[in-house]
Amino acid sequence: MANSAKTTEQKLSRKTRILNAAEALFAQFGYDAVTLRQITKLAGVDVALANYHFGPKRDLFNAVLERRADVLNNARHTALDECLAAAGNNPPTVDAIIEAYLGPLGKIHNSADEGWQHYLALIAYVNNSHEYGGEFMTQFFNPLVRRFIDALRLALPEADEKAIYWSYHYLSGALTLTFADTGRLDVLSDGLTSSSDTELGYAHMSSFVTAGIKAICAQKTP
Repeated sequence: MANSAKTTEQKLSRKTRILNAAEALFAQFGYDAVTLRQITKLAGVDVALANYHFGPKRDLFNAVLERRADVLNNARHTALDECLAAAGNNPPTVDAIIEAYLGPLGKIHNSADEGWQHYLALIAYVNNSHEYGGEFMTQFFNPLVRRFIDALRLALPEADEKAIYWSYHYLSGALTLTFADTGRLDVLSDGLTSSSDTELGYAHMSSFVTAGIKAICAQKTP
């Protein structure tokens, strides 16, 4: 199996191998701890080739984030379109909106594609970073997030605006910890459950987040 995976990687274009290597290393060690030389060594190419295709390391980091963002965002845009269409002339439900947001993520996270595992771990790192979070999450994900927040406004017309934004903030935090897959859940539960069991994780998260949003949006503003 290892030889087969290595052969498959070698057949990829050198540009794709650079992106795959950068994605895996950035996800594991973060941006600052990884060098272009380490990336190109893992990809099996010269440093000059990485510079030729992507320029400096910061531009390569940007390319890694952008590569899968469109796939992820398109899937969630489609799910939200279907959610709103199903509601017809009625407001969408909170349950349906959260399912549209989390469903595509769950399917991707549960896939056997190791690249997606690396990418989502990288998003967890970026989303939790003071230095990179604001810039990159704004660039790649804010337009989509604003669509979902608008949908929540339709579902909860009486809710305080602050509560809706905090609701998304809590959802984002739950996703970040799930993406990171730190293994802490495994330790806390003494092996009873695992943070790598994303199928169970997303099933619980959907119910947990939906109930939480409904609860805080029903409260009076402090």
